[in-house]
Amino acid sequence: MDCFLVTYDIPHDGRRLKVATVLEGYGQRVQFSVFEVWVTDAMRRELEQALEALIDETEDSVRLYRLCAACQGRVTVLGQGTPPEAPGVLII
Repeated sequence: MDCFLVTYDIPHDGRRLKVATVLEGYGQRVQFSVFEVWVTDAMRRELEQALEALIDETEDSVRLYRLCAACQGRVTVLGQGTPPEAPGVLII
């Protein structure tokens, strides 16, 4: 499984809520428009397809940044929150 930082900028309230709801099924919200998700390759493809079906490509932006193991260990959190950790058990 890989960790991804998913960010989005969606001006339409309805689409933004739908995108957030989908992302909540894959990981945890760490800021208003930022999620950390742990997914397999198959889950990532499924997530990308779900997001593509929701967004308006002329107005919206969604970015998925893969965090390698070395990068995960270098995450600095200032204020509230904790760095990403791999889930202990994943049932698919």
